[in-house]
Amino acid sequence: AMDADVKNESLSSEQQLGVEMTVRYGKYLKLLKEHAENGLCFVLMNCEKFLKQQQRTVASSLCCLRARYAGYDWFASSVFLIMSGDGEKTLMFLQRFSRLLVSAFLWLPRLHISMHLPITTVESGIHPVYFCCAHHIEMLLKAELPLVFSAFHMSGFTPSQICLQWITQCFWNYMDWNEICHYIAICIFLGPDYQIYMCISVFRHLQQDILKHTEA
Repeated sequence: AMDADVKNESLSSEQQLGVEMTVRYGKYLKLLKEHAENGLCFVLMNCEKFLKQQQRTVASSLCCLRARYAGYDWFASSVFLIMSGDGEKTLMFLQRFSRLLVSAFLWLPRLHISMHLPITTVESGIHPVYFCCAHHIEMLLKAELPLVFSAFHMSGFTPSQICLQWITQCFWNYMDWNEICHYIAICIFLGPDYQIYMCISVFRHLQQDILKHTEA
């Protein structure tokens, strides 16, 4: 996107809050220097401008389909930290990454009201990650960890809801930074199905805690 076009973009209050959190986390990890906010804002505004070119206009009563992606772009922020706050490198990576199929699963804003999706899928307002990955996670969980699956069933809370939260946030606030980097790298190099395996492995790791909470 041209610099002049990007300057016309503005960040939502959610995005501004996300930028503050990302920069604070980046400084804690000693990955970012002072004034990193400007670089991250520039990246996010470029992403928004770029992705707008591939979005369609939808006549819908759903609020989430009338405007920009609702929420914060955790994947782009993760890449920004991986690149140690280098905005140009981040944008170059995201532009190339957007051509890969795995970008649809790791970078959720990528397919927001996208022209690459069937119109019926767009109008549903449900992201493909939910009905692809989350569906397979529940199927695998039932086969691999039946006790955990039963515990969720008894609670009336579906595993796919928590998995969508993990995936949307790139496991921020759930895993350490090194593990987050491993998650992103594994999915890029080995394929988006590893996103499903990662969630199952986390449930396996938490199995005893989940069963203990179910009993209590």
